[in-house]
Amino acid sequence: MQNNKEWQAAYSVIEQLENAGFEAVIVGGAVRDAILGRPAHDVDVATNAMPDEVKSVFNHTVDIGIQHGTVLVIVPAGSVEVTTYRTDGEYTDHRRPEEVQFVRSLKDDLQRRDFTMNAIAMRRDGSFVDFYGGRQDIEAGVIRAVGDAQKRFSEDALRMLRAVRFSAQLGFLIESETLQAMQDKANTISWIAKERKKAELDKLWVGKDVFNGIRKLEESSLVNYLSGTFQAEDWCKFNTQDKLLGWAYFSMLQDDHWLEVLGDYRLSNKEIAFVKAVLAAFKALKNGWTNMDYFSHTHQELEAACYFAELRQLDVQMPQQSIQEIQKKLPITHKQELIVNGTDLLKWSGIKGGPWVKEALQEMLEAVVNGELQNDRQHIKNWIEHDYFKKE
Repeated sequence: MQNNKEWQAAYSVIEQLENAGFEAVIVGGAVRDAILGRPAHDVDVATNAMPDEVKSVFNHTVDIGIQHGTVLVIVPAGSVEVTTYRTDGEYTDHRRPEEVQFVRSLKDDLQRRDFTMNAIAMRRDGSFVDFYGGRQDIEAGVIRAVGDAQKRFSEDALRMLRAVRFSAQLGFLIESETLQAMQDKANTISWIAKERKKAELDKLWVGKDVFNGIRKLEESSLVNYLSGTFQAEDWCKFNTQDKLLGWAYFSMLQDDHWLEVLGDYRLSNKEIAFVKAVLAAFKALKNGWTNMDYFSHTHQELEAACYFAELRQLDVQMPQQSIQEIQKKLPITHKQELIVNGTDLLKWSGIKGGPWVKEALQEMLEAVVNGELQNDRQHIKNWIEHDYFKKE
C-alpha cells in the first residue's frame, strides 16, 4: 500500500530534508488511509524547514502556495507538496485564515487540523506522531474535531461538510460534541463557495455508506442550509462509484426543481446534460422503452434509469435482455449511419430548404430505427417522393 510512487517520492523528500538537518513527516489523509489500509495518492509532507530552506535543499521546486508555506518539490520518483509547520491567524470568512505563521513545532501544526484522524503524522521509519488520539478514533470509527469543535467550525465552515462526507466514505460516527458544534454552526455553511460544497458532495455520492452521510446532514441541521431536498431514507440502498450517478439520483428526488438545484452547485453543462438524459430515460421507462429510447440514450444512461427504478421499487417494464444486446440489434446505432442527408433531400424534392428538412430527417431517422424504413438510398428516395410529401 505504501510502496507506490507517491509514497516513494515522499520518503525520498523526507530523507533529503533529514540529511540536511530538518524534521519532516507525512501528514493528512495519506496517514489516515494508511492506517485504514486504503490506497492514498496525495501523499503530503510537512517539515520544520522554512520555505526558503526547503528550496535550498532541492534542485527543482515550484512555489505553488509559498504564502502558506507550500513548495512543490520535484524528485526523480515524482513531485511532492512540502509545507512548513504553521499556525493559522484569524479566520474572517469562515474558510481561510487571514495569515499564517510558520513554526518549528509539529504539535502546533497538527493542532490546527480539522479532525483527530487527520492530525496524525508518520515518520519515515513508519512510526506515528499522534498527540490527539487520532488512531484510537480511527479504530473506534469516530470523527472528532481536534480540540474545541466550535472553534474548528468557526474557522472553516467547510469542515462540517467534510465530516459528513467522511461519515459516508468511511461509515464512521460523528462524536457528540463535534455533532453539537455542527448543529450550532450549520448556518455558516452559507459562507462556503458553491464549488467547494459540490466537491464534497461529489465525494459523498461515491462513499460506501451514503445513507449514513445523508443522515448526518439531517442530524447536523446542514440540510436546512443546503440547496435541494435530502432525506436519508431515499438513500438506504444507494451505492455507486460514479459521482454523476449520485447527482442524477439526487436530481430525480428534487421533482421539478432539479435544474435550479444543480445550478446552485455549479455543475458543468456536460454534467447537467448527463443528468437530464438519465431523467428522460427514467421517465420513458414507465411506459417501456421504444427503439428510439435505446437509440437516443447511452448504455450508461439507460442502466442508471433501471437502477433508479429498482431503488424506488417501481413497477415498470424493465428490459428483458441486456441493454447493450438490444442496442446492438438496432438497424443503426448512430445518426451518422443514416445513408442520406439534408442535401439529398433538397436534391430529390426540388423544394427550397427550410425547417421541413430537419423534420423530415428526424422522421426518417425514427422510421429507420423502428425498422419501418430500410437504410438504403433508393428506399429512402421512394419514401420521400411517394410517402413523406403525400401524407401532408
